[in-house]
Amino acid sequence: MRVIELHASVTLSNDRDAEKLRNEMTEKGVLLVNLMSSAGSGKTTLLSRIITDLKGKASIAVLEADIDSAVDAEKIESLGALSVQVHTDGMCHMDAGMTREGLEAMDLTGIDIAFLENIGNLICPAEYDTGAHKCVMILSVPEGDDKPLKYPLMFEKSDALIITKTDAMPYFDFDMEKVKERVLRLNPDIRIFPVSAKTREGMEALETWLCGEAAALRETADA
Repeated sequence: MRVIELHASVTLSNDRDAEKLRNEMTEKGVLLVNLMSSAGSGKTTLLSRIITDLKGKASIAVLEADIDSAVDAEKIESLGALSVQVHTDGMCHMDAGMTREGLEAMDLTGIDIAFLENIGNLICPAEYDTGAHKCVMILSVPEGDDKPLKYPLMFEKSDALIITKTDAMPYFDFDMEKVKERVLRLNPDIRIFPVSAKTREGMEALETWLCGEAAALRETADA
């Protein structure tokens, strides 16, 4: 019996497509952010808060990726942001080609930040370059502080970690300092933002970082 390993070639092809897409988004001056997390971590709630807070300061688009339904896209659109829903037909991640297809369904004229709300899990999305400028992971307090030990690749691949639902810390056995220590051991360059979308605690620092990254990208596009 012959066994042919295809993973390397498929990944290399995706990496080339991702780099091309990233360059195109840079030329447009649109910061593409790949937002990854497990299901139920609060991605859509966080995005809703960001959209509300940055209204009049930054124009935002959201590419919602799900196995099925359009619930999240409808919620984002109701807040006045540009949103498109894509269904992955059972696939557990987005790749560069799928991201391009979704973005091409949007008019990104005047958009400052485009978020890809990736499929909710901590394994597959970390393995595929989507063409994003920044990879951002969400870890919610109820998920526990041991996730860096169980899913190290996700933390290694992310440029920033957003720890959500910090208002729930009194009700869960969650050690913030232990999480930070474990994450920084895996990825010393990662930015960490503890936030609560409900109370707005920590949101200003996160939003300032996002706007700063978008402004830096526009300067690159205009150069």
